[in-house]
Amino acid sequence: MIRTFERDGIRFQYPANWELEPSDESDGGWAVSLQSPETAFLLVSLRPDADNPAALADQTLAALKDEYKELDAANAVETLAGQAAIGHDIDFLTLDTAIACWTRCIETLAGSLLVMAQVSEYDRERTQPVLRAICSSLSIQDE
Repeated sequence: MIRTFERDGIRFQYPANWELEPSDESDGGWAVSLQSPETAFLLVSLRPDADNPAALADQTLAALKDEYKELDAANAVETLAGQAAIGHDIDFLTLDTAIACWTRCIETLAGSLLVMAQVSEYDRERTQPVLRAICSSLSIQDE
């Protein structure tokens, strides 16, 4: 079964067996995290306080570098919700487990939107396609 999340013109679909946890930010933004039954998760965060998507992508990468000192990152651009999304493809180790992470940022009428996905080597083959499908379902109302 598929569920749908929708807020501020931002919409995506996700599997019913993934746990969704929304939170509101003090700056008028919000975040929603999706946790798979395994190790994968997805974060979608509306940040009206961000200067622009590029700055948000760089801030996110800097925060990850503070947490994980030895990470590899490459700039990335792809289409998300019908527009160019900028961010990074990131690999790092945590507790001797290889982690793949990617961030993408786009502009919406409500502010910059961050999409961050993360999956471990243990369930990458099963959950990475699901993460990509969730990201592919993302749509943004432009009115």
